[in-house]
Amino acid sequence: MSEKFDLQNYMTKGVERVVAEAVKATLKDPKESAFMLRFAAASRSASKKRRKAEDNGEHIPPFLIASITSSCNLHCAGCYSRCNNATTDTAPVKQLTSEEWLRIFDEAQELGISFILLAGGEPMLRRDIIEAAGQKQDILFPIFTNGTYIDKRYFELFENCRNLVPVMSIEGGKEITDKRRGEGIYDKLTANMDSFKKRGLIFGASVTVTTENYSQVTSDEFLDGLSSKGCKAVIFVEYVPVTSESSTLAPTDAEREYITNRIQILREERPEMVYISFPGDEKSSGGCVAAGRGFFHINSHGGAEPCPFSPYSDVNVRNTSLREAIHSPLFGALQSGDILLDDHSGGCVLYEKRELVEALIKKSAAAE
Repeated sequence: MSEKFDLQNYMTKGVERVVAEAVKATLKDPKESAFMLRFAAASRSASKKRRKAEDNGEHIPPFLIASITSSCNLHCAGCYSRCNNATTDTAPVKQLTSEEWLRIFDEAQELGISFILLAGGEPMLRRDIIEAAGQKQDILFPIFTNGTYIDKRYFELFENCRNLVPVMSIEGGKEITDKRRGEGIYDKLTANMDSFKKRGLIFGASVTVTTENYSQVTSDEFLDGLSSKGCKAVIFVEYVPVTSESSTLAPTDAEREYITNRIQILREERPEMVYISFPGDEKSSGGCVAAGRGFFHINSHGGAEPCPFSPYSDVNVRNTSLREAIHSPLFGALQSGDILLDDHSGGCVLYEKRELVEALIKKSAAAE
């Protein structure tokens, strides 16, 4: 029996490797090297905080996903967020302010959370929040963006705040990317990549893996292209169907097995980039790591949710601390039960078993 894959350890070690490589590559850039060395020390300090909490019986996840806006300018085919009505063309009222998000970032740092993934909607629409994140130099903020709002001002911000790392969404080559995301998007993304490389800035790529692109996005040709442009991390996110019409995009069992095997090979043979796979890594690392096991999600209105694919919440960070949100009744029930460990057909186990999650929320509300 092969040794169980440790997702959290791989992600932490992967970031440390990227940091170490960046330090070597930027010795002539004192600003970049100084940040990388500082963040490496901060990451080790955060790990010690989490270990100390674990020794005292409290589990603190190393990662947080923060959807800082519900607004997006694109209409990507089969977008789970739009199908769930979590994303709209215009931002709704009562979203968290930049001051509220900065308070959350402060609390996260105190707890030892050293990676906060900024998502949306399109997070680049909230420059005020991204600028606030830039102040928190001990936290690394991957920004999951469609890339269309990256401009001169953003490049200047990224140069001054090296803890902000754009992760641009791409579906493969030009034809398949523009088919799903819109005409001209691929050219905009590759132009951004060239600019990042020219400026010596780190960036990553995020790929929604479907039946239409799974072989292309794991191919040497595609990955050679990303690597040559300076990409340091590729995050493969298996498509989660939220309507019957989009179910054909979800990879089959055979396709998921192909993806899993291919990523194993990539990690062994192409270590110049970090490769993360959801939910593939979760399945091989002891079940889903949502609901505070490895990460949790805060939506643009402050609701603490198990993950972006499972939009259910029983607590809002507007009314409570981040620590209390981590230990919400819903998260506690999910962590102590079997749902996160259950086998499922693919995609998100919590979305697939959403009726059970809804029942837990009703039970929690009835107990109050």
